[in-house]
Amino acid sequence: MQIIDADGHINDHACGEEIAQYMPKGNQMAQLFPELDHLHFRYLKQNRRSTGNPTPDDWIKFLDKTGISWTVLYPTAGLAVGRIMAEDWAVIACRAYNNWLYERFLNRSPRLKGVALIPFQNVDLGIAELRRAVGELGMLGGMLPSNGEAIQGHLGNEIYWPLYEEAEKLGCSLAVHVGCLHHMGLDSFSTYYPAHALGHPFSLMIQAAGMLAHGVFERFPKLRVAFLEGGATWVPFMMDRLDRSYHDGHIQLDLEGNLLGGPKPGEKASDYFKQHLREGRVFVGFDCDDDGLGTAVKKGGREPFLFGSDFPHEVFDAEKCRHEIDELLGREDLSDDDKTAALGGNALRFYRPPF
Repeated sequence: MQIIDADGHINDHACGEEIAQYMPKGNQMAQLFPELDHLHFRYLKQNRRSTGNPTPDDWIKFLDKTGISWTVLYPTAGLAVGRIMAEDWAVIACRAYNNWLYERFLNRSPRLKGVALIPFQNVDLGIAELRRAVGELGMLGGMLPSNGEAIQGHLGNEIYWPLYEEAEKLGCSLAVHVGCLHHMGLDSFSTYYPAHALGHPFSLMIQAAGMLAHGVFERFPKLRVAFLEGGATWVPFMMDRLDRSYHDGHIQLDLEGNLLGGPKPGEKASDYFKQHLREGRVFVGFDCDDDGLGTAVKKGGREPFLFGSDFPHEVFDAEKCRHEIDELLGREDLSDDDKTAALGGNALRFYRPPF
């Protein structure tokens, strides 16, 4: 069984001076995303030991010890890219990060693969950066944040459709990854764990619902989007809530009577969601200790779920990660086919690396 880490991380927050060297003269700053209050960082600083800063060699050792074939690297500070309001700075920061990731990690080993930060604040320039990252840097796709002030409404907004069209043309993946958890009613919590528990899945649900309800996956049927780091159990929960709320009176038609998006007349909203899950348009990251994974697979099918180590964020060492993998392999609520798909097969279908 091939095990693929669909969601690993590097600590760009600790490498600001390195990344600054990839910025234009006059724009070089020690932090890629200056002055971004990130609830993740606040928690890490106040409540547990540092995330650490694994080098490429550290990552290879981690993969060897856990039996993982390869990983796809996401940022740490860059998860808060949705908080950048200045278009020019978003472009500079994302481009510098992508160049640094390519030079520092991706060039070191084919087992370290990358997803680019996309300056979605300017859709045209975001398209250009996605095209460059995939075509010139060999990245597997682009990352969009699940939350942030710079998102114009939600990711189903028509303003982002040209970006989805480009990803479809390139044949690359897009990943909506949990980032900042601000302005969701959680900012003033005096303890972090409920903000973490609720902010991760809820922010993903909002973006998934926006894209589903506004017909993104029908307009771009070859588009592949993953919703990462919110667990698997929001999927059956959202199916139940959509079915409770949706009926034919909610069908949206244009002036010519054509369906704008969403379930067809007489179709259950959960079946519409499930169709995109099973046909490879929507993927969902899960946690190895996700007790409800079996229920999610039963409700949504085995096709969408992606294993992610989250190293070095939640998993600080290879022993813990391997223990979680072994526990998943021993679960009785998942079939062997379910385990094969979730631990590696689905990641191949989502990322489609050019081996």
